[in-house]
Amino acid sequence: MRRRRYPTDTTDTEWALIEPLLPVPACDTTLGGRPEKHPRREIVDAIRYVVDTGCKWRALPADLPPWRTVWGFMARWAAAGIVNQIRDHLTATIRRELGKAPRAVATVIDSQSVKAAETVSRATRGYDAGKKINGRKRHLVVDTRGLPLMVMVTPASLSDRDAAKEILFRLRLTHPEITIVWADSAYAGKLVSWAKRHLNLTIKPVSRPKDTSGFVVLPRRWVVERSLAWMMHARRHARDYERLVQHSETLITWAAITLMTRRLSRGAGRRTSPRSQDQRAT
Repeated sequence: MRRRRYPTDTTDTEWALIEPLLPVPACDTTLGGRPEKHPRREIVDAIRYVVDTGCKWRALPADLPPWRTVWGFMARWAAAGIVNQIRDHLTATIRRELGKAPRAVATVIDSQSVKAAETVSRATRGYDAGKKINGRKRHLVVDTRGLPLMVMVTPASLSDRDAAKEILFRLRLTHPEITIVWADSAYAGKLVSWAKRHLNLTIKPVSRPKDTSGFVVLPRRWVVERSLAWMMHARRHARDYERLVQHSETLITWAAITLMTRRLSRGAGRRTSPRSQDQRAT
């Protein structure tokens, strides 16, 4: 076992949250398979290292597993839906700790355009004339506390209304309990009636107050904007480098998973600290 030296390494509490959610190794199944050479925890540490530091896959430190192995696990877990399952489980856990139902019924949606590196193909990138950005657009749906429910990456040239039809359709399939979606004025118009008729979703646009200038905190919308800002703390997301959009979505989700496991581990520390126990006793 290597010495844990990087800020992105999982703590024991964080690993206890993630490990049960990972698939069973093939060697432990009835069909059998080759034993895994590298511990799962080191694979997760390596993925988090790439996401947080923004380094190239080939530039992983030598004490972490080989980059091809790490990338392979990342791609396989993404294709199997494991990463999204981890995200949804952690979201439900945090909501329970906040005294909320595990599954949200009200959500907020927004998008963010970012520049794309030369590794991104022309077919999966575009030009956002409004933001003057040549790259990709990230569409994020969160609950009213800013916890992520879904992420989708498209070319930046795709309008929010057109992309919303796809992401809201996915949202309805995976979260049938959702009834309302708060959004900005870019999602207004025919999309509102389309969502109500085909998906039974209520879209409520939140418009900017008239006669205002400069930065204004808008009700509901600030929650998803804060979540997008949190994702940008991971340097891998300052620009889009992934050849495939599904891998871009996966690494954004890993950034969210890291934030949620850190939040839960801090809460676990407070609950088990002697000081908190004394306070409860009094």
